[in-house]
Amino acid sequence: MTLKELESYLWGAATYLRGFIDAGDYKQYIFPLLFYKRICDVYDEEYEEALEESDGDLEYAAFDENHRFKVPAEAHWNHVRSTTVNVGQAINKALNDIQKVNAQQLQGIFGDADWTNKERLSDEMLCQLIEHFSSKNLNIKNVPNDELGNAYEFLIKKFADDSGHTAAEFYTNRTVVKLMTLIADPHEYDSIYDPTCGSGGLLLNCAMMLKEQNKEYRTLRLYGQEINLITSGIARMNMLLHGFEEFNIARGNTLSNPLFMEYDELQQFDVVLANPPYSIKSWDQAAFTNDAFGRNILGTPPQGCADYAFQQHIMKSLKPDTGRCVVLWPHGILFRDAERDMRRKMIESDCVDCVIGLGANLFYNSPMEACLLICRTKKPAKRKGKILFINAVDEVKKDKTISTLENHHIKKIFNAYKDYKNIEGFAKVVSNEDILNNGATLNISQYVSRLEVKDNTPKQSFEELFAEWEQNRNELHNALEELLMD
Repeated sequence: MTLKELESYLWGAATYLRGFIDAGDYKQYIFPLLFYKRICDVYDEEYEEALEESDGDLEYAAFDENHRFKVPAEAHWNHVRSTTVNVGQAINKALNDIQKVNAQQLQGIFGDADWTNKERLSDEMLCQLIEHFSSKNLNIKNVPNDELGNAYEFLIKKFADDSGHTAAEFYTNRTVVKLMTLIADPHEYDSIYDPTCGSGGLLLNCAMMLKEQNKEYRTLRLYGQEINLITSGIARMNMLLHGFEEFNIARGNTLSNPLFMEYDELQQFDVVLANPPYSIKSWDQAAFTNDAFGRNILGTPPQGCADYAFQQHIMKSLKPDTGRCVVLWPHGILFRDAERDMRRKMIESDCVDCVIGLGANLFYNSPMEACLLICRTKKPAKRKGKILFINAVDEVKKDKTISTLENHHIKKIFNAYKDYKNIEGFAKVVSNEDILNNGATLNISQYVSRLEVKDNTPKQSFEELFAEWEQNRNELHNALEELLMD
């Protein structure tokens, strides 16, 4: 299948749910069915290959060693397809059975959707949905990993577009992801971590970038934590459907229960990329005051905003020599008075490398302007004691609901970050001392103003414009007369 055919096929499945289920809930049904179908079709493909290899030895073809995932006969797609009564119950049992026999890799991956609720999902609807998925073979020969992975990303974005306020919980604007990945500069054998990983786009993009550069992307170690059960399953499916197996996506609350530990301390990573949930009010501030994991290195954030709790978790998770992080935040984190003391300590530690102001509408379903806060545990000599500010709020393609960064925007911002020098109206290098003397504000407009482009086009008088219009009208009239005469 072409990518367009694949995208149309996948999105077509969602149309069966329209009118019966909220758009924000499509993902908890469509993604598990897609992944379930893929597992079964690949199992059949592996079975046929083993059968051919063994000259028709049925027992050999069924050996677990010949299959990436085990699929019990009664849990196979074809068995569920033959069911016409209590279809939801049959799906539920099949998914649970597959999770059990592949517990190490797939436990909990299908989420907790209520397949047996016939008021939402009638037998007739589920049969139509299964028949739709059955119309195509999703084995690797027909749909290679890269193609299915790209189509899966398309589906994630489509669900984000339809999901309203919940979109930001599982999807980060992929054009911003590309910029963040370029700045983070992942290398072979790096460990990459996202403490609020959503559907895994930031982690996956690091691997895909190395792959495009013909580097050994499989040497990356990818780690993510996600609080939402369905979304964490989507992230794991995203990795597997792209053909990646060396990853660890854990489900849990990063602030109250960080799950990546090493020698009773927080595990540390080469790269941290994140788009944390912003301005969370409901969090355990009291526990953070005496944090068991030593994350309150800058202080305790206010109860009404947990942004600096996430930021400190990220900084504590960086390796002392190679650690670098790129975090997508709203601009408020740069100048709010309530966080000034924490910001001051962060600047004094000389870990802030760069602050990039981005345009509005880059967060899903939010008109706020975004910024990137870039930190390093060990800055290069020429960057020590300084912070680069880039005012790129105009480097954006604006749309009604969501803005994007085009390639020329990304290139301009990234080149300014690499060059680390003053660019009039766009970038400025400022000493930590000057910033501290300015009240420890990282507000970009305090240091670099947007360049106003002067319009040097000569102005025409009304008489000149009218004469030009009349001349054009006469030329058009004459041309039409000649055409009609011919």
